[in-house]
Amino acid sequence: MPQIAAHARAVPASGIRRVTELAWSLPGAVVLSVGEPDLPTAPHVLAAARDALDRDDTGYTPNGGIAPLRDAVAAWLDAGHAPPVRRDNVWVTAGGAQALHLGLSLTVGAGDGVLVPDPGYPPFTMATHLLQAEAQPYPLRAEDGFLPDPAAVAAAITDRTRVLLLNSPSNPLGTTLPAELVAELVDLARRHDLWVLSDECYAAFTGGEPHVPAARFDTDGRVLTLHTFSKTYAMTGFRVGVLVVPDTMAPLMPTLQESVISCVNTPAQYAALAALTGPQDAVDHARATYRAHRDLATALLDERGIPWLPATGGIYLWADLSHATGGDVAAWAEELVRTRGVAVAPGSAFGPGGEGWVRISLTASADDLRTGLSRLPARTGGA
Repeated sequence: MPQIAAHARAVPASGIRRVTELAWSLPGAVVLSVGEPDLPTAPHVLAAARDALDRDDTGYTPNGGIAPLRDAVAAWLDAGHAPPVRRDNVWVTAGGAQALHLGLSLTVGAGDGVLVPDPGYPPFTMATHLLQAEAQPYPLRAEDGFLPDPAAVAAAITDRTRVLLLNSPSNPLGTTLPAELVAELVDLARRHDLWVLSDECYAAFTGGEPHVPAARFDTDGRVLTLHTFSKTYAMTGFRVGVLVVPDTMAPLMPTLQESVISCVNTPAQYAALAALTGPQDAVDHARATYRAHRDLATALLDERGIPWLPATGGIYLWADLSHATGGDVAAWAEELVRTRGVAVAPGSAFGPGGEGWVRISLTASADDLRTGLSRLPARTGGA
């Protein structure tokens, strides 16, 4: 028999998925391990998809997406980016996952290196392996508030490194990068002649400070940016994302997109257009809901003596359970599901730097947060 490609076998499995599927198999288990919004998709978004179906607008679109959607995205992003964002820079993708894969496909080949945050979103490493490139972790340390230290990032660079991957607001950490740090990291990439692939999928969910796009500091066309409609508009199943590329890449994009997905399904694109250009009440409600859930969750953790990282953005809370995990948070998280009926994402699923920590999804309902977090082992004398 022919052999499965070695690089496909080498793609690491998701520790988040393992815990979550175990919870789904157990009646009554509370799932706090995945970022699935517990909010409805806005009615005008659903209506736009239905209207496309009713008029039988179900054929192919241009590879980059329908022009009105690409123009709307360009207008939405342009003010925050240094290079002007035009239609040709905007490519509609099958969710943020395909935007990530496409961005890496443009920037690395077999054996090239990608600087990925540790802890960081697992598909950063998974997609890198799938393209036969090498994930090169740079540490995000508790003593630094889990923010990148430019010196530590520079120390991880080798002669094979081609891409610096940034993520703000962070999944899993809930951190946001301040403007001066973003500028320093983009400058570091410039000095080492690296591409910057910036995952900004949670840009709509920040605290008091506005989101800072990496492309604000892009003076020479080296920043690619990922966005998605999934979490902002509660559209996870629609699978619509965006990759914004520099001018130099635009001529290559039709061929690359054609080779992977041809185009995103048409009704979903019209739904995304309605989401971006229509009323934003649902986004405001989601933002307020997740902040309220953050405040609820931190209060519950405080009651149990469990430390947590202040969440300034995104939809997750990062909590320190090292007092209970015995040095193996992945095994502990599986046992927690079996014995206490609550699933949290083990920090080691996001890299070795996450050992002892867990990610808690703030998209769960308030009732699930109350129930689930009450089942975590207290740090000082609790059950």
